[in-house]
Amino acid sequence: MRAFAAADAAIFAGYRNDPAVARYQGWELPVSPLDAAAFVESQQMVTGPVPGDWVQIAIDCGGELVGDVAVGLDGTGAQAMIGFTLRRDRQRLGLGREAVAAVVDALFGHGGVHRITAKLDPRNSASARLVEHLGFRYEGCAKAAAAVRGEWLDDERYALLREDRREWLARPAGPPADVRLVKITPGNVGAVAKLATHHSQERFVATMADSFRDALVPPEATVPWMRAIAADSELAGFVILDESASAHPEPLLWRLLIDRRHQRRGIGSRVVPLLADRLRAEGHRVLKTSWLDEQGGPAPFYRKVGFVPTGDIVGGKVQATLSLN
Repeated sequence: MRAFAAADAAIFAGYRNDPAVARYQGWELPVSPLDAAAFVESQQMVTGPVPGDWVQIAIDCGGELVGDVAVGLDGTGAQAMIGFTLRRDRQRLGLGREAVAAVVDALFGHGGVHRITAKLDPRNSASARLVEHLGFRYEGCAKAAAAVRGEWLDDERYALLREDRREWLARPAGPPADVRLVKITPGNVGAVAKLATHHSQERFVATMADSFRDALVPPEATVPWMRAIAADSELAGFVILDESASAHPEPLLWRLLIDRRHQRRGIGSRVVPLLADRLRAEGHRVLKTSWLDEQGGPAPFYRKVGFVPTGDIVGGKVQATLSLN
């Protein structure tokens, strides 16, 4: 992270004018070379955030400008808002997450900031995943709240408190030594109900509340079997099978939810073999599931653990099976 330099102007104008980069951003188009040069010049003396103002910080990789992070402080310096942009050819490499994390930790660690917010276009799933993986919590959607190039667009709001970031960094991060499927009891049902995926994943997996509803009052011809998932004795997820032989001869992996704090630990990959062992012992030879095959969806996970698409698409979802032989 560094201040902008005069030599950055051409690259800055290039990625600001890239339709793929500008799609979910609010700046006016096109950005002329003169406008880019003037903006870069205005940011060359930036040494850090300024209360009551916005600053733009360059992201440098290998001595070249690859994007920027914007930081706006309120007048007290206690609350910050961030925005971020990355060149198209440097996306999906983890650079944006590393840069935004560095800014977030600097604001909390040295800047005296209490709360950081981010506003995103609801269609910008990549940026949503970025802030979610830093611990930001979804706070809701403001309808028609952003005026962008003549349109009123929705704004999704994310926020992070200093203590949230501290707890996020201290959460369990490595593979658990023990993963088990445990019954849901009066003693643990409250904790299970609080499990939650990231908001951006809710288009692919139902919320905990909806999963409980469907398990307790299932659709017709559905026979749910549900368990909580414990990782090193801490509740970390929830799974439901549909065992209705009348609706389909093979059991169906209906829901698999890993709590946002426990994702990327390999827990889901440990759960599927546990389910397979149980079903195999009951004489089953196949486990079915389905998924929406879209960016950010669960397809890579299911393929990794051995599910193979059948070639059928039902209700827009890819149908797949896991052999238990």
